[in-house]
Amino acid sequence: MGFVESIVSTVTSYGPPFLFVLTLVVFFHELGHFLVARWCGVGVKTFSIGFGPELFGWNDRKGTRWRIALIPLGGYVKFVGDENAASVPDDEAVAAMSAEERAIAFPSQPVWARAAIVAAGPIANFILAIVIFTLVFATAGRMDILPRVGAVSAGSAAEAAGIRQDDLILAIEGRPIESFVDIMRVVSVRADLPTTVSVDRDGKHLELVATPRSFEEKSRFGVQKRGLLGIQASRDPKDRVQRHFSPIAALGSGVSETWFIVERTGSFVAGLFSGRESASQLGGPLRVAQISGEVAGVGFLALVNLAALLSVSIGLLNLMPIPMLDGGHLVFYAAEAVRGRPLSDRAQDIGFRIGLAIVLALMIVSTWNDISHLASL
Repeated sequence: MGFVESIVSTVTSYGPPFLFVLTLVVFFHELGHFLVARWCGVGVKTFSIGFGPELFGWNDRKGTRWRIALIPLGGYVKFVGDENAASVPDDEAVAAMSAEERAIAFPSQPVWARAAIVAAGPIANFILAIVIFTLVFATAGRMDILPRVGAVSAGSAAEAAGIRQDDLILAIEGRPIESFVDIMRVVSVRADLPTTVSVDRDGKHLELVATPRSFEEKSRFGVQKRGLLGIQASRDPKDRVQRHFSPIAALGSGVSETWFIVERTGSFVAGLFSGRESASQLGGPLRVAQISGEVAGVGFLALVNLAALLSVSIGLLNLMPIPMLDGGHLVFYAAEAVRGRPLSDRAQDIGFRIGLAIVLALMIVSTWNDISHLASL
């Protein structure tokens, strides 16, 4: 199958679950901006899911136009006083406003209010993920495999460190380990890095140092680089436990799960800049669509979990200090707070142009990776 046919097949086969996941995440991101703006008394002109021509929409009692647009790859909230969907201020329009209009215009608000409105979008993404994980833990629980070593691979990092069969792993790099999945999560980001492993061996506490081997795993979702310790989980049925969570415990696990994704994503981004991670792992809409379709085949619960993961990723992406993204706006507001006045129009214009170039470059790289991946299937 050629890559064109692969793209068409991906879009037609996986479109509905992809749209469900993306729309859910985008809606809550923009809802965060919207709710805090209303709380701050800022007028909201448009709440759009998607870009381009409007398919249908309606006006609420405060004059906000709620719209569903043709291109469902994002969304935006446009405030009174904005020049465009990226919240670039329209200074000429604000200057021509009456005192009443200027009072509800976004550019006229104090810097703390503008920062709160901008930060509310990513924060809403994190809250959505926590809520999803909490509901999943509270209703479905979780099947865990205790972190007991079932076997050690010959010549592996674990064997070199002295880890043995039947060792119970208690912590890695000081991080408590409750299940075998926790081991894989921590080790996966520590390829070629000396790692302290705390184990219980016949009631004795031991501190061992292992250096997980770098391993590239190729799947239909692309090549993933991760650290490999070289151990297998115990197959003893007694080491398999179904965990049930109280509402408070479920909330705590939801927060922990969300924080793990933040840590893993942050580690990946840092690895990109240090050269430890490859940009080939970046995926765009086609890759997300494919993953959504595959996960939807497993079940609705898995698809909702994917939405939580994507929500955290989008929240973090928007917090990057790149003009055009929420993080870039926050950098401008921080400079304004320090200087006591906004950056010049020229400085902001240059910043937005640079930000646009970076965003377009990321889109090109991720789309190229998607096409290359689909062409190799």
